[in-house]
Amino acid sequence: MDDRIELLQGTLDMLILRTLRAGAQHGHGIGVAIRASSREVLQVEHGSLYPALHRLRKEGLIEGEWRLSENKQRARYYRLTAKGRKKLQAEESRWRRMVEAIGLVMRPV
Repeated sequence: MDDRIELLQGTLDMLILRTLRAGAQHGHGIGVAIRASSREVLQVEHGSLYPALHRLRKEGLIEGEWRLSENKQRARYYRLTAKGRKKLQAEESRWRRMVEAIGLVMRPV
């Protein structure tokens, strides 16, 4: 049985920003961190992750710089910008309100 959950539209951006709050990370590392912190429930495919990183960079929410990874391979490391931190705060607040509202609807009458 497949226990993975498909992400709601826009959620991936928030998860990427949240992951980068801990510090700079390369794309593959971001995917691994999301999977690990969700106890293996959320798996972000490269086909979704890299377009999201590109979009976030284009919007000025993250910045990227080329470095050598732990494996001595060239990788782009991403980090949050001030604009990205502000966006993350707003998205986290919106997420909490949405989860609370869904919880109210799902409670038995």
